Amino acid sequence: MSGFEILTAGRVTFGRGRADEAAGAIRAHGARVLLLRGSHRGADRLAADLRGLGVEVEEIRQKGEPLLDDLDAVVARGRDMRAEVVAALGGGSVIDMGKAAAALIPAPGGAMRHLEVVGKGRPLEAAPLPFVALPTTAGTGAEVTKNAVIGVPSHGRKVSLRDDRMLADLAIIDPALTDGAPRGVTLASGLDAVTQVIEPYLSCRATPFTDALCRDAIPRGLAALVRLMQGEDAGARDDLALTSLFGGLALANAGLGAVHGFAGVLGGRTGAAHGALCGRLLPGVLRANADAVAGQGGDATRHREVAGWIGMALGAKGDPLDALEAWMDDHGLSRLGPMGVDAADLADLAEASRASSSMRGNPVTLPVETLEGILRVSL
Repeated sequence: MSGFEILTAGRVTFGRGRADEAAGAIRAHGARVLLLRGSHRGADRLAADLRGLGVEVEEIRQKGEPLLDDLDAVVARGRDMRAEVVAALGGGSVIDMGKAAAALIPAPGGAMRHLEVVGKGRPLEAAPLPFVALPTTAGTGAEVTKNAVIGVPSHGRKVSLRDDRMLADLAIIDPALTDGAPRGVTLASGLDAVTQVIEPYLSCRATPFTDALCRDAIPRGLAALVRLMQGEDAGARDDLALTSLFGGLALANAGLGAVHGFAGVLGGRTGAAHGALCGRLLPGVLRANADAVAGQGGDATRHREVAGWIGMALGAKGDPLDALEAWMDDHGLSRLGPMGVDAADLADLAEASRASSSMRGNPVTLPVETLEGILRVSL
């Protein structure tokens, strides 16, 4: 057995009602709080609870996925108020912005000094501020990962700011914060959550720790997402939130794969929702990886297991990946073309995706021609 290590948030708390504990836990880290938030009403309550404890709160609403200029502005506001702690209550984009702000407020240089691929990729030169994360969607698992994904429009890319010290001091996962999420958001974020337990399970960096998480979470998350597309279900919300958490833990310790290698590039070029891209790309990537592993004489047992779990969740009578594509079509998930991907750009997109850091976790190295073919069948 190969050795491995486990990286995660300083403390993780999961369960309905746990968000009620957030204000006191945040106050324990400091009296000046930079609060990144979306539109969720839970942020109003958190801000009021913090102020009731005598905390100075600067609220910043994060709309859309984090962009470099927005990050610079948030960091400047945090420095101006002399923030002592950063909290984020919202979806993955809100949490990524909070995580990045906590990392950069104490840093002597700007974001480009530390961003991967398009920047210098240097380690942080100062410890981040304490960071507390409360997700309101079940998808990214960003509350327990060590990177923040930032869009850099001038380069047409989404890239990571990454450091082991960026792991949250406290991650509070309260599934009640996801109750009643819009159907489209649930579908896209849920497909991201499922992808983020499938890719680490198939990753060339998988460990016994990540395997244990993923074997539980893949069938659990698929079944929960199917139920939620049929109607609101508190138990399914709990299961999908747990899948998202397990996905964050797994990807932080085993990496991802080609789906996310593509998604970072396509998201930066088109602005399409990350989870929607992941869902639409998943069947094609799974097919290509299974074919490549079998063609190289490798062990495709895990690929067959994943296909079996997909087929079981969907009640598929034929090919599980065909069934997954049809199920996504039936529930209104766009194909890549309507998301803004142009057939004329596929070769360039495939080449750019091949250089993505997520590709290093893929179970096999896929040639650029195969990557282009995955994009083509997903248009």
